Amino acid sequence: MLQAVSNAFKLPDLRRKIVFTLAILVVYRLAAHIPVPGVNAEALRQVFQQNQLLGLFDLFSGGAMQNFSIMAMGVYPFITAQIVLQLLQPVIPGLEEMAKEGEAGRDRMSLYTHLLTIPLALLQAVGQISILSQSAIGAGTPIIPFGFSGPLLLPTVATLLTLTAGTMFAIWLGELIDEQGIGNGLSLIIFGNIVSGIPQRLGQLWVANPWSILVFVIITAITVIGIVYVHEGQRRIPVQYAKRVRGTKVYGGQSTHIPLQVNSVGMIPLIFAVSIIMFPGIVASYFVGAEVAWIRNVATWVRGAFDQSSALYWLMYFALVVIFTFFYSDTMFRQQDLPETLRRQGGFIPGIRPGVRTTEYLQGVLRRITVVGALFLGTVAILPWLVRPLVGTSEMLVTSTGLLIVVGVVLDTMKQLEAQLLMRHYEGFIKKMR
Repeated sequence: MLQAVSNAFKLPDLRRKIVFTLAILVVYRLAAHIPVPGVNAEALRQVFQQNQLLGLFDLFSGGAMQNFSIMAMGVYPFITAQIVLQLLQPVIPGLEEMAKEGEAGRDRMSLYTHLLTIPLALLQAVGQISILSQSAIGAGTPIIPFGFSGPLLLPTVATLLTLTAGTMFAIWLGELIDEQGIGNGLSLIIFGNIVSGIPQRLGQLWVANPWSILVFVIITAITVIGIVYVHEGQRRIPVQYAKRVRGTKVYGGQSTHIPLQVNSVGMIPLIFAVSIIMFPGIVASYFVGAEVAWIRNVATWVRGAFDQSSALYWLMYFALVVIFTFFYSDTMFRQQDLPETLRRQGGFIPGIRPGVRTTEYLQGVLRRITVVGALFLGTVAILPWLVRPLVGTSEMLVTSTGLLIVVGVVLDTMKQLEAQLLMRHYEGFIKKMR
């Protein structure tokens, strides 16, 4: 592997891409430390000590949310826009047709994703400021001026525009990496954010229990090995292409396979599950101070039941991850329309009749292997709860979702570097590691 790294830096164009990628990540991390004007840092620190509802947003911003910097929302609104448009494709025929139009269709979908990101970023900015303001009511100190009337209107609009501009700037940096760097730009930005939080988590573990660091290093290493194994796991479906004779030439007749991955949805089920399981606690937090006794009691119970210290929270988290894994796998399978693609290309699965039977067969195989992927994702999601009895804390070096992102980004980047090296007749990373 070290030889592969040395070979990569010997090539001027590949070295330039690697250095450019690292420089863009440094620029983003520097921007993540620029605070939004008017933020009360002390009040913000107190809120994050008492409230864990913003942990998902802080994950994608790499701590920028906790500092409430101009990058506080990271690239999360763009990811949300991508997911929304993917889910709308089966519902809106125009979007589904656009996705099948090749490069031109992808360019239009990218434009729509960027346009949808702007209102989503504004809405998320309003939501974040509202939650922070609501959480700071008990402390009696406002975190940031917020309101849509009177003298607060102009500062509020300026804050919303600043946060939205920060998100668009982060997206632009990610696309620069796509064009001139190496790897997936947005994924690398999220990767850098997650890794940047490891020193802080090490400090938290040291304060809680110094011996827990060793335990978590071992658990993290085992989890990473499991994620790599499942991420690379696939079921290969044999495919045969019929022979076609045109004049004196024979086309087709070769055999290949369809690789159905055990985990074809990545970390998306975890994002959906976290978003839903946090929602009842967020709503209940607005009613814990209600004057009506039964409303106050119900809100208090809901808030306690959906707190991370509750077993119900983790059990529901596990169930939601499993459910969303099956749901999103089926959604992606319908969008890809593999049986129709095989039919157009003259391919067929030996022993399976083309058409409906092929669809049923592929769906059956996908659902069976998805059972393994769903149970694995669910286990990774609740890993902090499972290891809590061992070390007395649920703080991890890297969160469950973060581990999936980190491993996926590293594997994807290594494959791209390997492809670049193999094109120049160098041995790549993966061969060296075997």
